[in-house]
Amino acid sequence: MSWKLKLGRSAAEDSARKATITALATTAAIALCGHLENGDAIQPINDVSHITFGDEAFAQQGASLKYTGSGLLLTKSFTASWAVLHEMLFGAYQDEGNVPVSLAGGAAVAACAYVLDFHLVPKRLTPGFEAHLSKRSLLAIYVVLALALGFGGLRRKV
Repeated sequence: MSWKLKLGRSAAEDSARKATITALATTAAIALCGHLENGDAIQPINDVSHITFGDEAFAQQGASLKYTGSGLLLTKSFTASWAVLHEMLFGAYQDEGNVPVSLAGGAAVAACAYVLDFHLVPKRLTPGFEAHLSKRSLLAIYVVLALALGFGGLRRKV
């Protein structure tokens, strides 16, 4: 089997759609985990803004443009980069409706994201939501990322 790398305008357009789906699903998972564990859906989103504002972000509760807005933008940016990678590597298979390869690709990309987020980058560049969420919630968030990537483009040509 030869690998089918997807590039060009089609990849860019499909990446943009997948990035939106992935960001919405991942953000919803982060908020839901925060709500279920701590009764606060906003806190873990605010935590992501520690990348920009430092440790003061971890103490911010309630929605604000500064912390929540930047947390949402950062989450969108990071999930978009994973969506682009998934689209380049597995988008051709999604176009064919190949669910197993697309889901396996989503799992592989999400696993790379986890390793990068928690084992390769400096603490200042970690997602931040790990400050208020359990390891079980982290697993759930990365499973949602994998599923959003894997299913995020299947509707295109099926």
